[in-house]
Order: sequence, then structure tokens, then C-alpha cells
Amino acid sequence: MSETLSAADAATSYADLLEQTAVAVRAAGSALRERFGQVVRYRTREELMRALAANDDTALDILRPSLTRLRPDAGWVEDELDGGALPPGEWWVVDPAEGNVNHLHALPEWAVTATLVRVNQPVLTVVHLPLTGETYTALAGAGAHLDGRSLHVSATADLNLSIVATSQARPDENENVVRRVGSSITAMLADALVVRTAVPATLHLVNVAAGRIDAFWQFAGARADLLPGALLVTEAGGRISDAEGRPWTPHSESFLAAAPGVHTEAVTTLSR
Repeated sequence: MSETLSAADAATSYADLLEQTAVAVRAAGSALRERFGQVVRYRTREELMRALAANDDTALDILRPSLTRLRPDAGWVEDELDGGALPPGEWWVVDPAEGNVNHLHALPEWAVTATLVRVNQPVLTVVHLPLTGETYTALAGAGAHLDGRSLHVSATADLNLSIVATSQARPDENENVVRRVGSSITAMLADALVVRTAVPATLHLVNVAAGRIDAFWQFAGARADLLPGALLVTEAGGRISDAEGRPWTPHSESFLAAAPGVHTEAVTTLSR
């Protein structure tokens, strides 16, 4: 028996892995949902960090052993603020509580994500929204889905008719990045129909993949923020680049995901 999987066998193997990953991500989401509902009060940065860590640990206690069993040789990344390329091989890039601050404030915009990355390319991803029960999945070369239904980006071809979105700079972000975020929002307010600004990035990106909004951009993004949505949008027929229209990599200083019909206009607006 050959030690190398055929393309068909590899696709089947990853499809099975995607299903099992979704089971683990949903289980972690259920555990976080049980902790949701009351505003968590904190008076210092240290108290905030402890509250965030408690949510992360709740999900990771389920995700880490489950995903490690599925892919024992894969590395593990759980710091949602990390960026840049990964070392060779396979890696689980996990955000155990994407939108964690929203969770603490009893706001509904949060999720659990897990993405398998191979040679710095996302192979499969699962994004689960515990409060709605929605599960978004994508497998490289096999499309993007919401609870089994195929997703397709918007057919909009005019930025003036588009809903676009961004998320704010990270806490303690470089001042130049903060200013760039502000100027980009101002530019989009002049050119787009509606501009939405909120965190987390992943929830905007699933909306791009589902055709609900037409473009999303971000500066100085992190791997865990962008890899799940990048695969979902690509597999739903969207275009991924940096804000200048160049190919996006984890090293890029900006990120743009858009329906093909508005991508060029979005690049022009963001480049002003």
C-alpha cells in the first residue's frame, strides 16, 4: 500500500477530519454558552485578563485534547494576537473565544474557531456561533458551507451599493496603525453605502462568505482573526488580498476580503 494518499483519498480524509473538528468546536461552544449571560465586571487590566483567560481555558479544555487526538503530529497555536508565518508542517490555529470581550459583556457577537493550517495554507476551518447554533465550515477546494448549505459571496458590483465592515485596531496597537484604521473608515464612509465597525473580525468574514456584506478590511491582523474567514471567503468565491491588492500572507500588514465585483474599488478606496 502506498504511503502517499491519492488526491481523492486525501480529500476524503480531510472531509472526515472537518466533521470531527466541527464536533469538538461545537462542544467547546456549548461550554462557553453555559458561562454566558451576565456582564462580568472588572476594575483593572489584570482582572480583565483573568476573566478572558477563564473563558479561553473553558474552551481549550475541550479543544486541545480533542484536536490533538485527531491530528497528533500537528502543532498548536492558541494566541489570537500572534501573526506571521508558521514553521513547516501542520498546525492547529485556534481561537477558543473569538470575541471574548463581547462574551464578558453579555453581547452576542462571539464564536469558537479552529483551523488546520498546512505549509502556511489553511486546509479546513470551523467557525461555530453558540448562541445561534450556526456552524460555518470550509475545506480547501471543496467550498464553504453553513450547516451544510453552500455559501456564495455577494454579486454586488458597485461599492456605492455595498455594505462593508472593519474591526478596530488591537489594544495597545501602534499609533500609525490606529490612524490608518481611522482614515480608512473615513474613506469608506465616502464611497460605500454602509460601514460597519465592530469586533471580532471572524464574524464579519462569515458574513462576506455568506453574501450578507460585500467587503471586510483590517490592518495588522492576527492569524487566528483572519485564517478562518480567509478560507471561508475564498471557498465561497471571494477575493483575498492585502489592502493594496497584493496577495495576502500571514506576514501582510493589511487584509481585504471582498466580493469580486467590488474588490478593485475597495482597493482604490483603501489606498487613498
